[in-house]
Amino acid sequence: MFSFIARYTPLRFLPRPLALGRVPAGFPSPAEDYIDRQLDLNEFIEHPAATFFFRLEGDSMEPVMRDGDLLVVDRAKTARDGHVVVAVHNGDLTVKRLRRSGNDAWLEPENPNYPRMPCSDDTEIWGVVLINLHWPSLS
Repeated sequence: MFSFIARYTPLRFLPRPLALGRVPAGFPSPAEDYIDRQLDLNEFIEHPAATFFFRLEGDSMEPVMRDGDLLVVDRAKTARDGHVVVAVHNGDLTVKRLRRSGNDAWLEPENPNYPRMPCSDDTEIWGVVLINLHWPSLS
């Protein structure tokens, strides 16, 4: 059904500097002019052939995720209670938090303006969201 997603694109090494210090979100502190090493996002991808990128659309996952965020999704990872997942529900792709209790499972939005969606036999967990890249200054 979603075979257009399964096109393989080779991963490219794109190293970026990783600063050793942490950036406080509280009181300002002097910047540290020390680069620890080069960081490659491929380090966070355990299953390259099963990892896909999606652009999030909509506001059902706000405030955790916002419209336009870039999601890194791993199809090989087993979804557990509390994971944010990409699921096929009623024939459509959706991003929600997977919740389970006993034999019941549902897809839960972060935004309280949206209802939770009970999983049925037709609901397929397509993949687990590993990374959410978000541009706070562009919102």
